[in-house]
Amino acid sequence: MAVVFHIPGYLLPFTARRSRVELEGSPGTVGEALEALFQAHPGVRDRLVDELGRVRLHLNVFAGTESIRYTGGLATPLANGSEISIVPAVSGG
Repeated sequence: MAVVFHIPGYLLPFTARRSRVELEGSPGTVGEALEALFQAHPGVRDRLVDELGRVRLHLNVFAGTESIRYTGGLATPLANGSEISIVPAVSGG
């Protein structure tokens, strides 16, 4: 099986302009899946996580339709064939 990432526009220069990145393997958690993404596309790491390995505050990461902020963070479990979406936060006033 594979995990599929949906990549936002500002990260496309780091994924060979691919907005959908499919990686083989069956990572058990979102953190493991992200590590696989970072191995395949190293430029993504610094833009997605801070120096402590936490998802940057201006980003939302979804496993399926659930935000990982409410499902265990990087320890959120994944099923085979999971889809992970990286979504920049929208703010305004």
